[in-house]
Amino acid sequence: MAFEQWCVIELFGHQQIAGKVTEQEIGGTSFVRVDVPQTNRNEKFTKYFGAGAIYSITPVDEETARLAVESYAPEPIESWRLQLPERGTSLYQDDVDDIPF
Repeated sequence: MAFEQWCVIELFGHQQIAGKVTEQEIGGTSFVRVDVPQTNRNEKFTKYFGAGAIYSITPVDEETARLAVESYAPEPIESWRLQLPERGTSLYQDDVDDIPF
């Protein structure tokens, strides 16, 4: 029977996330898939975690998971870490002139 349950997950690094949890295999490796519901701050998104990143998984009802998501306010990507260029520009824009075509 496949695991499918609303959960609160504690991750190493003192992080927490909540959502609908299932298991998914990617590249022959099993991952925990967390489908995080939409909140007042963020659109819904999905994150995958390896078992080594997880400290604990607590099954809860949907209402509790949704309240936890609102409280934790997880983001799909920490954009400040990526230092992305403005939308509409290529990540490799500066390198385009250097390509010998």
